[in-house]
Amino acid sequence: MRLKVKLFVFTLLLVTGGAVATALADKGEAPPLAGAMHEFILQTPPAPAPDVAFSDGDNATLGFKDFKGKVTLVNLWATWCAPCVKEMPSLEALKQTRGGADFDVVTISEDRTGRKVVDPFFEKNNLTALPRYTDAESAVGRALRVRGLPTTVLLDRDGNEIGRFEGGADWSGSDALALIDWAIKRGGAKPGTLPPVQKTP
Repeated sequence: MRLKVKLFVFTLLLVTGGAVATALADKGEAPPLAGAMHEFILQTPPAPAPDVAFSDGDNATLGFKDFKGKVTLVNLWATWCAPCVKEMPSLEALKQTRGGADFDVVTISEDRTGRKVVDPFFEKNNLTALPRYTDAESAVGRALRVRGLPTTVLLDRDGNEIGRFEGGADWSGSDALALIDWAIKRGGAKPGTLPPVQKTP
């Protein structure tokens, strides 16, 4: 009898916990990290993106500060990385559907030969919306302390890291879009103001 009661209480806690997390996400108080985004690593508190430069391929350099004012999804990838190649079409679709005044997708290649291999890859895969930024010296990867490719970092409008996803993902899927729409809706965040996350299974 006691075992049945314990099981009932445990089940009740799981259900109500999930309901609370969903309610918080619906109110914009916590990021929706269910489903495919369950492995999203939240940065608490949000930390400023490093001041590091990468190339636009035309003898000019950019930094994350150039994207302030927009929620920005930064994807570090390489042409030799199979999971990177697999997720590229979803990043292209995301850029096409959400890109604009409030949101941007920044793809930065970690290939050592830069545009020499990036350009043919983009043309072969008909990628027309994504930028062809390069980081041949892996400076961005080191500054962000990336452990492997692909790694995708979500920045708020103030240039603070909200969190990151290590590995490939479907960035045009409903779970990813829910997270991105939440970030766009909540606006800029000062360090220490992001509410604690409630993950749901």
